[in-house]
Amino acid sequence: MTTMLKSKLQEDLNAAIKGRDELRSSTLRMTLAAITNEEVAGKEKRELSDDEVLKVIIREAKKRREAAEAFTQGGRAESAEREKAEGEVLAEYLPKQLSDEELDAIVAEAVAEARAAGAEGPKAMGAVMKIVNPKVAGQAEGGRVAAAVKKLLQG
Repeated sequence: MTTMLKSKLQEDLNAAIKGRDELRSSTLRMTLAAITNEEVAGKEKRELSDDEVLKVIIREAKKRREAAEAFTQGGRAESAEREKAEGEVLAEYLPKQLSDEELDAIVAEAVAEARAAGAEGPKAMGAVMKIVNPKVAGQAEGGRVAAAVKKLLQG
């Protein structure tokens, strides 16, 4: 039984192939391959849940962002643009990202919660991250979350 997200990717891939959309079809093909690799990793083949498929898409989008940065720094603008474009295709399948204000509000709540539980100083970082991560899953990148937590803990 294929998950909703995976079947949406496959339907969109078929549409992209029919529409001769090379960028979209190659991006979706690579993402589906990454999902298949994840399914056959380990001792036995298994079907990924929508959450697991989403994690693969998040990971693939992050790879595109990092590659685009590397190409930009290396002076390879054309390759960087391609990676950015692939990242934009993948972004369509991700939950809407939280704004800085929304993220700060969630982090502030978590800081208060952690302090109430007695977490202070450097230990508070881990305690706050444990509270925040499930609330922002897929809606904010880990580095962004950690930065927001650090900023509020120091302030």
